[in-house]
Amino acid sequence: MKPYRSYSDYLRRLLGGRVQKLSVDAGFDCPNRDGTLGRGGCSFCINGAFTPSYCTPRKSITRQLDEGIAFHERRYRSAEGRYLAYFQAYSNTYGPLERLKACYEEALGHPGVEGLVIGTRPDCVDDEKLDYLARLAEHHYVAVEYGVESTSDETLRAVNRGHDFATAARAIEATHLRGIHTGAHFILGFPGEEEDFLIAQTDRINALALDTVKFHQLQIFRGTPMADQWDADPARFRFRTLDEYLDLMVEILRRLRPDLVVERFASEAPPRYHYGPNWGLIRNETLWQRLEKRLQEKNACQGDFFHTFVTC
Repeated sequence: MKPYRSYSDYLRRLLGGRVQKLSVDAGFDCPNRDGTLGRGGCSFCINGAFTPSYCTPRKSITRQLDEGIAFHERRYRSAEGRYLAYFQAYSNTYGPLERLKACYEEALGHPGVEGLVIGTRPDCVDDEKLDYLARLAEHHYVAVEYGVESTSDETLRAVNRGHDFATAARAIEATHLRGIHTGAHFILGFPGEEEDFLIAQTDRINALALDTVKFHQLQIFRGTPMADQWDADPARFRFRTLDEYLDLMVEILRRLRPDLVVERFASEAPPRYHYGPNWGLIRNETLWQRLEKRLQEKNACQGDFFHTFVTC
């Protein structure tokens, strides 16, 4: 038994077997990129670092899914032919409802697709969109993953996020209340967020109505405003070694709600995007192995120090 709640086990329990996510780029944008809330997007963001090469809005959703399936069958011989369409790039609820319907229903019409995972911002959903997703969820697996990134409003302003933490909490609650699987993404290590804060914010994460959570270490990517900030004042940043980050994750996991599924605790990106200190090329599977070993060494597991009665 793993010392944390595993995402793969979670999907197996829900869907009765192994299911893999296929990334899709449907050509959506973000309100802090197109001028609605701002320009330039989040200071850390470059979607190409996390988007497979077959994903481009120049291709239909069906073609991207076909190519993604072919890629997975080559790379993972154990692929069982069951997939979730992962609308990953930018904010995938940022658009008129009719456009969202066309995209999601094209994906669900693919014979290999059993459900949807929709990455978006908490300020890009409303009752009409969530009600539609709830209707889809009556017949398909549907999950919404919100980029929250930090529980600190000061940090969210500093990275040009364009919303506060309360907006995220409201969107998560509204999604959960409709019976939609709900996830959130957090980046650990923004300037000004030291060890004590990163561990303490676990209480605020626990209080959110989440089913799944992703954690990523802070990475700086070429061509981003954060890369310019690093050049101007590298002393503002603290980059943890892998060993330091594993120790931090152990302390976070020990405080994390025991039923909260951990989808990721770190990220990998192609070396061509890296800028500033990084861990080099290390695969996600290796990262999980290192974390499990560290948890075993410390006789630790998720929820060891969890306590209730916390509020946002």
